[in-house]
Amino acid sequence: MVDITAKNTSLRSATAQAILKVSKPETIAAIKNDTVPKGNVFEMSKAAGLLGVKRTPDILPDCHPLPIEFTGVGYEIHGLEITILFTVKTIYKTGVEVEAMHGASVVALNMYDMLKPIDKLIEIQHIKLLSKKGGKSDFKESFKSDLKAAVIVCSDTISAGQKEDKAGKAIIEKLETCGVNTTEYHIIPDEKDEIQNKTKTFQKQGLDIIIFTGGTGLSARDMTPEAIIPLLDRRIPGAEEAIRNYGQNRMPYAMLSRSVVGTIGSTLVLALPGSTNGAKESMDAIFPAILHSFKVLKGIRHD
Repeated sequence: MVDITAKNTSLRSATAQAILKVSKPETIAAIKNDTVPKGNVFEMSKAAGLLGVKRTPDILPDCHPLPIEFTGVGYEIHGLEITILFTVKTIYKTGVEVEAMHGASVVALNMYDMLKPIDKLIEIQHIKLLSKKGGKSDFKESFKSDLKAAVIVCSDTISAGQKEDKAGKAIIEKLETCGVNTTEYHIIPDEKDEIQNKTKTFQKQGLDIIIFTGGTGLSARDMTPEAIIPLLDRRIPGAEEAIRNYGQNRMPYAMLSRSVVGTIGSTLVLALPGSTNGAKESMDAIFPAILHSFKVLKGIRHD
């Protein structure tokens, strides 16, 4: 299976269709009049589809088991054709397109099985996905395409050359995948004055994003939040909560992080953990969704 552990949950839905074509009007009449020998075709086929969609990962080995939180089955009759519309919804990390198509297929197969005693020439046609919603593809924003960022590593040991930086490089890599260009990359010791000077300098230079990694823990030298918070115009608590919640779902010590997200003018400022995993997970938690803020910040900039 594809690794989806880094993904965030979101509301996802999909609607698929299958078309059942009968060979004579009498078959349609039997369905409408509920005179098919095996029972009510629409209701029994709906039940079969609901059971089938729940068993999708048992049949298709690469499909993830996921909570099916809504299923809807509808029928449309056009002449000798019955269009089956099957909708699935969930709040999860991956989509439900295959589940919707599987459900539509099972409904069609059950209808075929129930109708074959009275119609030997039934065909199943056009099983396909009609629509899907949810996931990152639905949340792409038309923000500035030339966003520029500064990444600053706050670490006494790394600035002294005793350790290699991996967290800052992981942040830069994530920014690249989101279309953000890192124009400044610096390593500094855990000094409040240096952190504040870097923040003021890059904000005055007009950089869109300033990201610090390191100094958000509880040791005496962890001063990044204390340095940044007094400079912020506004905090973004939701982003801070998202970072900690995402991390807490992956390891129990994430609650000890004091990550900070806020704005100075139209510049977005973040203070993230200094561990490589902590930095990567924090970026995964809020990027690219945090870039939606530039729709508003651009308006501030142009006023």
